[in-house]
Amino acid sequence: MIDPVVRPIRVGMLACWVVGVLSSVSAPPVVANENIADPDAASPVAEEPIDFDHQIRPIFTSHCTSCHGGVKQAADLSFVYEDSAMYSVEPGDPDNSVLLERVLEPEDDDRMPPPDHGPRLSDEEVELLTRWIRQGAKWGKHWAYRLPERQQTPEVSQSQWPRERMDHFVLEQLERRGIKPADDELAHRWLRRVSLDLIGLPPTLEERDAFLSDLAASGEAAYERVVDRLLASPHFGERWASVWFDLVRYADSRGQGEDSPRVIWKYRDWVIDAMNRDLPYDQFTIKQLAGDLLPERTIEDEIATAVHRLTNTNEEGGTDDEEFRIAAVLDRVSTVWQTWQGTTYGCAQCHDHPYDPFTQDEFYQFVDYFNNTVDCDLNDDWPRIDVPLSQDDYDKASRLRRQVDELTRDIWRREWETASEAKKWTHLRIAAGKTSKATKLVIEPHDQWDEYYTSGTVSSGTTITVDMPIPESIDELTGIQITAMPHDPDQALIDSEWGFVMSHISAELLPPEDADPKMKPVPIGLARVYGDEPYPYHDPNGSLNNERGGFSAYSRIHHPRQAVVVLDKAVAVEPGSKLRLKILHRITELAAFPLVTKRAHFAVSSDESLLQLPKDETIAEAKQELKETKSELAAIKSTEVPVLREREGEFARPTHVFGGGLFLTKEHQVFSDVPNSLRGEDDRLSNRLEMAKWLVSDSNPLTARVAVNRYWAQMFGVGLVATEEDFGSTGDRPSHPELLDDLAVRFREDYHWSVKKLLREIALSRTYRQSSEIRPELLEEDASNRFLARGPRHGLPAETVRDQMLAISGLLSEKMFGEPTYPPLPPGVWRARRGSWKTPKPGDVDRYRRSVYTYVKRSVPFPISATFDAPSREFCVPKRLRSNTPLQPLMLMNDVGFVECSKALAKRMSEHSDELAERVSYGFLLATCRPADSDEVERLVAMHETICEKSDAENALQSVAAVLMNLDEVITK
Repeated sequence: MIDPVVRPIRVGMLACWVVGVLSSVSAPPVVANENIADPDAASPVAEEPIDFDHQIRPIFTSHCTSCHGGVKQAADLSFVYEDSAMYSVEPGDPDNSVLLERVLEPEDDDRMPPPDHGPRLSDEEVELLTRWIRQGAKWGKHWAYRLPERQQTPEVSQSQWPRERMDHFVLEQLERRGIKPADDELAHRWLRRVSLDLIGLPPTLEERDAFLSDLAASGEAAYERVVDRLLASPHFGERWASVWFDLVRYADSRGQGEDSPRVIWKYRDWVIDAMNRDLPYDQFTIKQLAGDLLPERTIEDEIATAVHRLTNTNEEGGTDDEEFRIAAVLDRVSTVWQTWQGTTYGCAQCHDHPYDPFTQDEFYQFVDYFNNTVDCDLNDDWPRIDVPLSQDDYDKASRLRRQVDELTRDIWRREWETASEAKKWTHLRIAAGKTSKATKLVIEPHDQWDEYYTSGTVSSGTTITVDMPIPESIDELTGIQITAMPHDPDQALIDSEWGFVMSHISAELLPPEDADPKMKPVPIGLARVYGDEPYPYHDPNGSLNNERGGFSAYSRIHHPRQAVVVLDKAVAVEPGSKLRLKILHRITELAAFPLVTKRAHFAVSSDESLLQLPKDETIAEAKQELKETKSELAAIKSTEVPVLREREGEFARPTHVFGGGLFLTKEHQVFSDVPNSLRGEDDRLSNRLEMAKWLVSDSNPLTARVAVNRYWAQMFGVGLVATEEDFGSTGDRPSHPELLDDLAVRFREDYHWSVKKLLREIALSRTYRQSSEIRPELLEEDASNRFLARGPRHGLPAETVRDQMLAISGLLSEKMFGEPTYPPLPPGVWRARRGSWKTPKPGDVDRYRRSVYTYVKRSVPFPISATFDAPSREFCVPKRLRSNTPLQPLMLMNDVGFVECSKALAKRMSEHSDELAERVSYGFLLATCRPADSDEVERLVAMHETICEKSDAENALQSVAAVLMNLDEVITK
């Protein structure tokens, strides 16, 4: 039987379908601007307007875009883009539209879609296309790419039911469908639900009793006090950080290859603290995406950028670090779009997006925002900063770091401007060149200088020696300029080469050829090396100290690099003398790639100002201040954390489109930007900081929606958009589109991006408070609870399963932050060449800390996490898939950690009372947050007695405790 509310709508649609089919066959073409309606055509008044996004786009996505989409555009036709699709349509004229002609073609050879690509369009789909064209074929943006708008509060008949604004939207849909909402959940069940959701821990018995007493005395206000207490708890950040870490793929290991340890736990602590402080989501976003670019950045701003250093690192010898650096950059781009935009933007890496309006060019334009950080795919995780172990030192360290940065840049600028001034230098020709190894040199003349370049394979440990006549215009030497270049300078801008490290530089003055044969080369004293960047990987002066480091382009080279070597004193030059320069290269990277200077030219100077540089009193004072500031900073106990740092502008990497997504196939160059389909008219986004601000600006349609949906999904088990990972054309439409938009706008404008305020509204809503009991009528009407006619009920996440057991047993440690912990592991699980699993002894608080602090090794997942569906953190996971397998109860009964919890719970039960029934009742209450009924107590007592027949009472009580912790009621919210 058709519901009386729905029946008129269905009948109306049927009538429109009949009229539409007839008109599509017999109606003459519509004349533009014709004022008199054709009597045979359907009346516009009688025909319901077509919603392109809701009714037409799904047809194109399902039937057309596999051949006419973003990847394959057969016949140069794409149904992803309006300007292309409209070539097949005559707006207002279905009879002359090629689209309908091909869809209705009776012959299989000409019909669309072809038989081997799918069935014919249904009559209903054809009728929708016909009506759409007849109504003018208006194109529309996908719902997710339109800016969200504040909605009017819906009117509902049960006006007393809603408690929060969101309840009106939920109830309106239920009433429209004739579904009755559930009654309120029992108070103790709601308390357990909201505790597990907001802090990831069950309520204590004291908290339960306090709430029930407050409820009896104060009524509704008791619920508010519980939610406010939970939101203020330090455990709030621990619970919600785990959700975030799935997205940003947080791990304590590098991934791939040896998967060795990475010290990055300070980022984990920053996230927990930021969530506890309720750092507004827009600031939470900006700091992670571009904290290093903020003008008054703090230590915490830089720690936040470690989110991008969570990418995998390939430590295998012989691999190309540029390949894996690029892989990390592409991963950062895809992660940003999945995390903040809820889209499969990464699909555009190899081609235009198949279904959404994102082109391949736009993908690489966004890549350009991340392509110019200095990090590379090497084992030391450089660049790193020292982060104080104590947060109390953060302010002081931030102030000192800013001073160090300002002094370093100022000193470098003043020195480099003096040292590199072009008029000081005279270029040199090369008379001869040789190497100490099998590396071959070729001398190549240019207009003003000679260059050497290497030929063939370079050898590890190569020393390059070049002899260069000194021009007669130079009567003394004060400095030597080295310009190191890529082997192929033009191609290196597109595909970088391995760089170089000048481990040692020495110089000699060779006497003129006609001099006394007894005259020997005169060693030249070198005082200082000035490099062309303020924050080099290696100190350029290391080239004078015979160290492994020194002036370098580490680890890759795109652009020419320059260093100035200042002599310790002026050296007189006889006419005809030559300069002999020796450059030793000791560094071989990844056991296979010698970092040798493959091309270079040289210049000399007689300018006395070079000799004065080390003696400049103002610079010397600044250096002394820098030294003292660094010493003060170094005195703070710290740990190193990998962070982002932008390359100097003059060394920026150009970004090219990768043909077919392959990093070796570079096509045309692109520049930083965001997709046209999302960019506002006034958006000008030239750098990463501007991009980050755009993500949380009013002109971005996705960020607030995606965030609201994620928090909703955690509270209700499924998002308003079920496909949390895909808000695009192939994702699900929102179950409550008006509610999603309203929450998104209010989250941004009313709550000012406060996550806690958003969660407070959800937790105190009537929708959330409903009983989770599944009523028979809901099994037919809404079995998956998409329309929220009952409260949420589903399995707990892995972290909460373990943390709850620790809490119930009384073992849970309250210790927060710090280095990763190593809970008990089953024998044979840990197999790693690097690092060790250092499990604390029983009784040590670090053995029982919350799961968010557990060491995450990507190649060796923690067994509890893997069994209860937590991801390995190798890539971004917007939504965990829940499973229910025999492995889960087996682990809960046998894992060493859970056995320890059951022993501790049994001890709590035995200490509570001497009476077995009271012990069982107490344990049941601890585990479930409700009193056991008499039948449940009797069954557990009987079980205890049965076990006692074959074992002792202690083992029997432990078995009862283990059963309690395995109850479905316990491992389910």
